[in-house]
Amino acid sequence: MPSTYSFTADDSHIDRDRVHRWLSEQAYWAKGRSRSVQERAMDASRNYGVIDAVGTQVAYARVVTDGVTFAWLCDVFVADDARGNGIGKMLVEGVIDDLSPLPITRILLATADAHGLYAQYGFAPSEDPHRYMIRQMR
Repeated sequence: MPSTYSFTADDSHIDRDRVHRWLSEQAYWAKGRSRSVQERAMDASRNYGVIDAVGTQVAYARVVTDGVTFAWLCDVFVADDARGNGIGKMLVEGVIDDLSPLPITRILLATADAHGLYAQYGFAPSEDPHRYMIRQMR
């Protein structure tokens, strides 16, 4: 991984304007998400990023957790021009390292296209896909 990038779990280093643009304009799961919804989601979550050598954020991830038993990794995004440089790996490793001191027993996520990345870090399909249920609210 290039040393010109660094992982951050510091909210003050998260570029909220950039994150909102990425998610609301490019991310298939969040297209059209309003700024106010994004802000509230970020305020209620642990936020992570990868920053380049000049301080520009090039990746983002968010974790929803109670800090004790459960975490949901979501809104993982790497800027197009930063892909292929190990940034996704740096981001996932950083998130796992940050959560490791907590007594969380499982981290869940959903992905349409990054199964290979997450498998490298111990994520696997649910053994019983019928165990988890979802209720759409809107």
